[in-house]
This record gives sequence, structure tokens and C-alpha cells, in this order.
Amino acid sequence: MDGHGKFSIRLPWRLLTALALLLTPVHAWTQADYAREQRWADEIGPAIVVGDPVRLESKSGRAFLAIYTAAPKAAGGVIVVHGLGVNPDWGLIGTLRSRLPEHGFATLSVQMPVLAAGAAGEDYPPLFPEAAGRLAAAVAYLRGKGFEKVAIVSHSMGARMSNYFLTHAPETRVAAWVAIGLPALVMEPARLTAPVLDLYGEKDYAAVLGNAGARAAVLRTIRGSAQVEVAGADHFFAGREDELVHQARLFLDRRLR
Repeated sequence: MDGHGKFSIRLPWRLLTALALLLTPVHAWTQADYAREQRWADEIGPAIVVGDPVRLESKSGRAFLAIYTAAPKAAGGVIVVHGLGVNPDWGLIGTLRSRLPEHGFATLSVQMPVLAAGAAGEDYPPLFPEAAGRLAAAVAYLRGKGFEKVAIVSHSMGARMSNYFLTHAPETRVAAWVAIGLPALVMEPARLTAPVLDLYGEKDYAAVLGNAGARAAVLRTIRGSAQVEVAGADHFFAGREDELVHQARLFLDRRLR
């Protein structure tokens, strides 16, 4: 009982803290793991053989890693965007960023914001605005290199982030978008102005395969777009990297040359 004759309950501070966390919306404390990004930058930067590491900065002031690979007499610049929780030289992203220049396209592979290891795909949408800011900085970098035609090639979660960027910044014109293993029907044809190649594997994730028909219907409303299923390929195109590069190059050839 307090001094006014009323009962009061005092909870332990640890319990109060736990209750506050439970009542806090997830998006209020979900933010990118910048320390994780820096560890990757420190690790892969010195090991890059093809291309050069560069530091870009978004309008928010956040600096991040990108890898620029020049190409002789390049027909255009291509922004390469990785998927969930990896880096700009990982797996098929490293393959695309290093091999597309052999076909006449300069590439800029960009570090997207990531969460702590173990975070799920549904945790990532709060990071989409920051991802869009980084993609805007990447477009500006390639424009500064003199490229009038810029395209985006993105994989999985990176494709979702690219879709957010392209539909929320329609004034930033790109010449083409190659969306690899797009895991959900997120295309907004009314806002997309670039032709899209929807590229996925025969053995892709169920979410990718299940939406293929719906994506095809959307693509029919976007002039110059196409959909290609690569026989035998999984979500990461393991063992089918040559076909991945081939299909991306064919589409870029038609849009950037």
C-alpha cells in the first residue's frame, strides 16, 4: 500500500524490460547488421582478383561496399544485386559480376543491407527503403562513369529489393531488369517501366515455381519482357552457371546495345 492508501505493484526491472520488448513492434528495432557487412568488406576486398572494390554512399550518409568491373568498349553498366544474407562476390553473384564484362557490360555488384545470420526472408522488408537508397547510389555511380544505359541483374531477395526500388523510384530509369529466382509475385506493372526477364530454374523454390504463371501474366503487360525457365537449374543455378550468364547476356544484348 502506498502513502495514499492505494495498492501498488512493483515489478522487477528485468520483467519490465521483457514486457517492453514484447510490446515493441518488430520493425522498430530491426535494422541492418552493419558490423556483419564490414567483416565481409574486410574479408573479400583484399581477395578480389577481377574488378576493384569501391565505397559508395547513399543519401542517408551510409557507406557500403561495391565491386566495379570494367569492360572494354562497354555497351552499358549493369548493377548486380545479391540475395538474402550474403555479399557482392558470393556464388552466382560473383559469377555474373565477373563474367558479364567478358560480353561487353561493365558491372557494379553492390552490398545490400543484411540482418544478423539466421534472419528469415519475412524479416527483410523494413530494410527495403535502405536497399533502394543504395541502388540509387549505384545508378548514380554508373551514370558518373558515362553509361547512358544501366540495367539491374538481381537474385532472390535482391530481386525483391530491386522491385521495391524500381516501383518506388520510377524517375530513375533503367534499361532492363533481369530478375532471377523472384520468390514472390511482387511486380507492379503500372509502376515498372523497364522490360523484365523473369529467369528461374526448373528445380527452383516452390514459391518461385508456384507464382510463375501469375508472373507471366504480369510480364505480358510490360513491353519487351520475357520469362525463361532453365532446365535442371535450382534456385542458385549450381552447375548451370553458363546458362545463367548466357540468358542474362542475351536479354541485356537486346536492351543495352
